Amino acid sequence: MVIRIYEGRPGTRRDKAAAGLSPAPRLAHERPEGYLADEGLIDAVNVALLLGRPLLLTGEPGTGKTQFASSLAWELGLGEPLIFGTKSTSTAGDLFYTYNALGRFHAAQVGEGSRRGLDYLTYNALGLAILLAQPAEAVRHLLPEGFAHGGRRRSVVPIDEVDKAPRDFPNDILNEVEGMYFHIPELGGVEVRADPAWRPILVLTSNSEKDLPDGFLRRCIYYNIPFPDHERLMRIVAARLGPFEGRDGRFLTDALDLFERLRDPTAGLRKRPATAELLDWLEALDHTTPRDGNPLDGPPEQVAGLVARTASALVKTADDHERVREIVRRWTETHRL
Repeated sequence: MVIRIYEGRPGTRRDKAAAGLSPAPRLAHERPEGYLADEGLIDAVNVALLLGRPLLLTGEPGTGKTQFASSLAWELGLGEPLIFGTKSTSTAGDLFYTYNALGRFHAAQVGEGSRRGLDYLTYNALGLAILLAQPAEAVRHLLPEGFAHGGRRRSVVPIDEVDKAPRDFPNDILNEVEGMYFHIPELGGVEVRADPAWRPILVLTSNSEKDLPDGFLRRCIYYNIPFPDHERLMRIVAARLGPFEGRDGRFLTDALDLFERLRDPTAGLRKRPATAELLDWLEALDHTTPRDGNPLDGPPEQVAGLVARTASALVKTADDHERVREIVRRWTETHRL
């Protein structure tokens, strides 16, 4: 039996059913306190912290690169990370601030709004972190109207998917990242510099879609997050999802066996599922079947049907869906033999 929220049948309506939906289970397994770092990552981040260098993380999508920054900030008690999501149009200045020149021009033309250029400036991730690394009184002349400086703090700044940016982006921020400062030409070239004792912590991620400049790499501490082996996957699931209450002990064993079968190079999938997809799939299996026994232990056609209904959490291309059906069919017929 599969538990469904949406039936998709003509004439079927349940008034206010959506109001009873619980928060998405995935939000629970993204909590920073549940992040399980491997020993190599722990060593790399400690070297980066010791040397005051940015930490550059690579690894296949879904292995926890982006979530690591939240774990680091949480463990060190540094508050929420100040995230910069890199785009294909990002420029070096975007990392520090944006300036609404059009808004100021319009205000000057109609004689309305603030006359201070400062009030048309918005600090972005690293710019905000540098600003907050100084006491409020030292940077009061740089605070736009309504800006609340909550006191000097050290911040973790993730620069996510830095390889998406134009080629010049990493080179254009070399000096600023090393010295933790930036200039604001719109305010007469004023310089904003972090107090070295409160220097922001940079965590950069890359999907290795293109090479980063050598000069940029020389200034980073580098680590490639490997895909977890079976034992680490078990520990990650335990840390993220906890025990599966009421489930047969073989539920997780069977689920990981099938997952690893799908990731095997001989499976021929264009996009092999990663850790994030495994967690989503386990949540889907656990929440769409009765909370007892092992939903992966049953007649082959029943198990194959259940996996097919939840495979959208694992498989992300049409071609792979066809391959997975055959892999699951063979697995259901042989995994208990």
